[in-house]
Amino acid sequence: MHLVAGGDTRAFEELIERHQALVAGTVARMLGGNAEVEDIAQQVFIRVWKSAGRYVAKAKFTTWLLKITRNLVFNEMRRAKRHPHLPVQIEPDAEEIPLKDEQTRAPDATLLETELQSAIEKAIGQLPETQRMALVLRRYEELSYDEIAEVLDLSVPAVKSLLFRARTELRERLRDYLER
Repeated sequence: MHLVAGGDTRAFEELIERHQALVAGTVARMLGGNAEVEDIAQQVFIRVWKSAGRYVAKAKFTTWLLKITRNLVFNEMRRAKRHPHLPVQIEPDAEEIPLKDEQTRAPDATLLETELQSAIEKAIGQLPETQRMALVLRRYEELSYDEIAEVLDLSVPAVKSLLFRARTELRERLRDYLER
C-alpha cells in the first residue's frame, strides 16, 4: 500500500490481482446475480487507489478492503431497494439439444440439487444485510470471528450472535428441504 500511495501502478495491479477474487466473490454473494457486481468490485479498487495515501496498517489489509466492499455493497442494496428493476430473462435456444453425458448424475438428482442451491441463495438473499455479510464472510471467505468483527465494526460476541440468528433464520426458511 505504501507503493500504491506513491503512485506505483504496478503495485496497484498486483494488489488487484491478489484480491479481486475476494472482492468480487463477496460482492456477488451479497448481491446475488446482480449485474452491478463487476461495477461495484471495480469501485472498491478505485476507492483503494484514491484512499491509498490515508491507509494506516492498523489491521490486515484484507480487513480494510472488506470494509470498503461492505460499504459499497450496503449502499447498492439500499439503492436497489429504492429503485427496484425487473431482471432480464434470456430464453434458451429451443434448437439446442444437450448431448447425453454418461458420467453426469440423473436429471432428477441434478434438478433437486439445483433447486436446493437456488433455495439456499434465495434464503441468504432474504437475510438482513449485516447478517448476510457476516454469513458470507464466515462461510465463503472463511474469515475468523475477529476479522468479521473488524470488518463489520462489531464486537466478537455481536458477530457470533449475528451468525447464530442468520443460521437460525436459514434453517427455518430451508426447513422443507432439510426434512426431506
